[in-house]
Amino acid sequence: MVGRPFWSGQLKISLVSIGVQLFPAVSSQAGISFHQIDRSTGQRVRRLNVINEDQPVENSEIVKGYEVSKGKYLTIEPDEIAKLRIETKRVIEIRQFVDLSELAPAIFEKPYFVVPDPKESPEAFAVVRKAMEQAGKTALGEVTFSGREHLVAIAAPPEKSSRGMMAYMLRYAEELRKAEDYFSEIANVEVDKKQLAMAGDLIQAYSSPFKLDTFQDDYEAAFRALIEAKRKHMPLPLEEEAPQRARAIGLMDALRESLQQARQPEDGKRAGAERTGRAQKKGPVLVKPRRKRKAA
Repeated sequence: MVGRPFWSGQLKISLVSIGVQLFPAVSSQAGISFHQIDRSTGQRVRRLNVINEDQPVENSEIVKGYEVSKGKYLTIEPDEIAKLRIETKRVIEIRQFVDLSELAPAIFEKPYFVVPDPKESPEAFAVVRKAMEQAGKTALGEVTFSGREHLVAIAAPPEKSSRGMMAYMLRYAEELRKAEDYFSEIANVEVDKKQLAMAGDLIQAYSSPFKLDTFQDDYEAAFRALIEAKRKHMPLPLEEEAPQRARAIGLMDALRESLQQARQPEDGKRAGAERTGRAQKKGPVLVKPRRKRKAA
């Protein structure tokens, strides 16, 4: 097993209890991290915990406080938080099963791998996982960690060869803003049938099986290229000028031209491959720094 589990406890369905462990499915080390540096000295800028603007406070002396009135706080000690009676700190009790399609994409947060506790028999885990897979159902429950309770969805992954399960932290209803507040002001437009048909053809021409590894974080790649160029004292990968704006054309003409491009060559059979190739070529291009003009 890789590393220590993020959470360990029981997955409980009525009287069936299964020991499980949760591991983060997302790496927090993938991105570039920066420190704040003083430009003149090159030294790192550090933040200090202070009171009265200049008196430092040790981390061991800092506790949580709830503001009961202006400037008045009710302090809560770490051991008081640790001893809170919350069953979901150690147990994920399944409240219901739903179809995964019932869960709106907007409520999904961080994914986790779910594996059976190695100290227990994996039989119950395997039986429940297989039953969920065959029924096409996702389990909903709640779990507590990182100082709050989370709504969680547990499902068998789509890969049939996988012997584990996935857990997805979900947002509660009160965390979501109402879509009506933003969508209600959008004008109700009558859609032209010819434009709709052509837009449908364009979508079809650009449709292909999803492959996650064909996408990359170009912003991250640009930063890495910038760092490497500065390390080697090479020309910096910076844009020389803003890209020119595309000429203004009507929707029908834009759809028609886009569809013609998508259908070349061989009616778009190789268009997807060409688009993928162009996407892989995205990113920074090394350019020479501009020369300073000499004073007249």
